[in-house]
Amino acid sequence: MSRNKTLKMKLRLIKKMKQNKRIPVLVIGKTNRKITTNSKSRNWRSKKLKLKVK
Repeated sequence: MSRNKTLKMKLRLIKKMKQNKRIPVLVIGKTNRKITTNSKSRNWRSKKLKLKVK
């Protein structure tokens, strides 16, 4: 990815970074461990983002 990023691209990357977090322990306890993992989590090596650059 280029060094100079537009504001739109930065905002999209920030959103994806925020989505790539663990589920809080409070939620795991509240749901009796039915929900334990984040379905939107990804690894930076194995799964790449499909962002459209304009």
